[in-house]
Amino acid sequence: MTTAQRVVVDPITRIEGHLRIEAETDAGGKITRAYSAGTMVRGIEIILRGRDPRDAWAFAQRICGVCTLVHGIASVRAVEDALHRAIPSYAIPKNAELIRNLMIAAQFVHDHVMHFYHLHALDWVDVVSALKADPKATSALAQGISSYPKSSPGYFADVQKKVKTFVEQGQLGIFANAYWGHPAYKLPPEANLMAVAHYLDALAWQRDVVKLHTIFGGKNPHPNFLVGGVPSAISVQPGAGHGHGGPHYRGGQDATALNIVGLETVQNVIRQMREFVDQVYVPDTLAIAGFYKEWGGMGEGLGNFLSFGDLPSKGFWESDSFLIPRGVILNRDLSTVHPIDLDDDKEIQEFVSHSWYKYGGGDAQGLHPFKGETELHYTGPKPPYEHLDVDHKYSWLKSPRWKGHAMEVGPLARVLMMYASGNAQARELVGYTLKTLNVPAQALFSTLGRTAARTLETKILADAMQGWYDELVANIKAGDLKTFNEQYWEPSSWPRHMQGVGLMEAPRGGLSHWIVVDDGKISNYQAVVPSTWNAGPRDAQGQPGAYEAALQHNHVMHDPKQPIEILRTIHSFDPCIACAVHVTDPDGEELVQVKIK
Repeated sequence: MTTAQRVVVDPITRIEGHLRIEAETDAGGKITRAYSAGTMVRGIEIILRGRDPRDAWAFAQRICGVCTLVHGIASVRAVEDALHRAIPSYAIPKNAELIRNLMIAAQFVHDHVMHFYHLHALDWVDVVSALKADPKATSALAQGISSYPKSSPGYFADVQKKVKTFVEQGQLGIFANAYWGHPAYKLPPEANLMAVAHYLDALAWQRDVVKLHTIFGGKNPHPNFLVGGVPSAISVQPGAGHGHGGPHYRGGQDATALNIVGLETVQNVIRQMREFVDQVYVPDTLAIAGFYKEWGGMGEGLGNFLSFGDLPSKGFWESDSFLIPRGVILNRDLSTVHPIDLDDDKEIQEFVSHSWYKYGGGDAQGLHPFKGETELHYTGPKPPYEHLDVDHKYSWLKSPRWKGHAMEVGPLARVLMMYASGNAQARELVGYTLKTLNVPAQALFSTLGRTAARTLETKILADAMQGWYDELVANIKAGDLKTFNEQYWEPSSWPRHMQGVGLMEAPRGGLSHWIVVDDGKISNYQAVVPSTWNAGPRDAQGQPGAYEAALQHNHVMHDPKQPIEILRTIHSFDPCIACAVHVTDPDGEELVQVKIK
């Protein structure tokens, strides 16, 4: 029996950015209240004021280095939406939409696999225990769940030797900073060895799959984008071969990034992605989850889910064509999907009653992003400090709400939205997973469900990539080479005032960039990011954010000095706090100015 106390985890490790969690426990170690604090400030909105909207994506994309393209796409979509609202005929070429879909889906697949193996799996996999495994038994286990070719006894014996070297040297390196031997670990040694081997395989795999971004966007991280389409000109000339199976794709010194060689590489990347997801990621998730089914009743949180939707088949302004639907689910009710009105001032709002900002009209009000304000106002304790002042302001993250409701965004929200909207593959995969694990449907709304949903989403998107690729190639063969709409490129052709919102689904959840343009320059810019929806603090009504609510659901800590229970649930969201933070000095003053001529 322990005494009631406040447990502080700062920083949360194996995430991108700076996150502090404080949890109050009762005498039995059960978490009764939790508080989530972003400990660095974001100022991108301030940096973008007065700039050319066509350049905004290059600045906004640097919000994060993990989701390397999502802020860039959201930003160009914000400008495009402003143009479309002012000029309804404005549209994005079909090829550009297909290329964007491929790049977004590739980001998801890459990001989700890397998160599972390198950020989250170590909450469930005991690396040191793998030293006790029998490589022959590990091989039998691996071959029993998958056709993955790298499953021989010799392969697992080699991996075991590598881990043994780490341990004997006392330098676990990439496997450091964990709680090996903690009783919360339940996998047998053979399962641990299999997972460690696949951890190393995923490191090698990801080096190849990022090639898709470099082909379409020139580089990775932070590929290039363009308001009005994509910068990927298509290199093809009617000539040799024309009339003999279609156009001839030009190579050589005057070839662009997207020629026949690039397209063939993209096809190989898609194939590699699907093979790893089918043969490694999905089987590993089901195998590991089978030992942790009690987590199907822990970490539920809010029960409210929001998705902006993404991956259009007809065009971005035809949301009915999205693979990932747009909408809201309240109180776990999958029978009703509520629509989202982006322009209603009372629907999407950001609150700062517990955030280190201030609003001109008072901090108790919520502001729609088109009218959003970013004025830094730190009132917290002087670092270092023991505890947050949770009765007042305690985070650099704002608190977004939909019609006053706190919402969860991310893979679970999207899979539930696809399920509720009748997506056949989503329903099949969810049903198969529940049956395989022999857990009830309510397990979906949990830490375990959140982790499984990320895997199922990866499978759905990896499969969809082949269809987009085939459509792109068919368009090119039919002579459609357009990837950019040059109409209304110059701000001189724009209305004096316009505004728009760039929506997309980032790997960690619904992302929106809101832009107001006056006389061709940005007058207001607000990024409402997944990490604020999920990691934001309480609002004026005392409603917890998604992280806070999830930690308050059925968590009993074995040892407050080894808070693996907190890490498992927080990591199930895949935090990326860089989306919500940037640098200021202790007095809140600007550190640097960057002037671009």
